[in-house]
Amino acid sequence: MNTFERRNKIKEILKNTKGPIKGTSLASMMDVTRQVIVQDIAILRAEGLKVLSTPQGYVLDVLEKSKLKRVIASKHYYDRTEEELNIIVDNGGKVLDVIVEHPYYGELKGLLMLSSRYDVEKFMECLKDGKASLLSSLTEGIHLHTIEADSKETLDRIEKELKAKGFLIE
Repeated sequence: MNTFERRNKIKEILKNTKGPIKGTSLASMMDVTRQVIVQDIAILRAEGLKVLSTPQGYVLDVLEKSKLKRVIASKHYYDRTEEELNIIVDNGGKVLDVIVEHPYYGELKGLLMLSSRYDVEKFMECLKDGKASLLSSLTEGIHLHTIEADSKETLDRIEKELKAKGFLIE
C-alpha cells in the first residue's frame, strides 16, 4: 500500500468508526509505525480533514447540532480533579476540553472528550502514572472547561452542582 492509499484508508476508517481510534491501532492495521500515522494525520489535517487528537485516540470533528455547549471557569488543584470531572459526566455532560491562559504562550487547550466515569478513570490513571500533568498546574488551578450536553437544563444542573461544591470562579 502506497502513502496515498494509506491516507485514504485512514480517512475511511475515521469516517466509519463511531468512537476514537488509537494511533497504535491504525499503525497495526496499516503495518507501519505509530510515527508514520502521526505524520499521515498531520498531512490529512493540512489537507483540511478535521481530525481531533484525544486521550482516547483520533476522531473526526463532527459537529453535533443538537448538543449545547457552555464554558465554565473553575479553580481547584490536582486532588479535586476527579471529583470535578465526575460531577460533569454523572450529570449528563461531556467534558470537551480544558483551557488555560499561560502568561507567555497565551491560550493552551487540551482536548479531553470525557463522557463517562470510565473515561475519567482512564484520564486520572495517566496523571497518576506520571505520564502527564494537568494544564491547570501552570495557572495555580485556574482553568476553563467546554461542556457539552443535550439540554440547557442539564448544563444548568452541572453548573449548579459545581458551584455548590466550590469549583466555579464567580
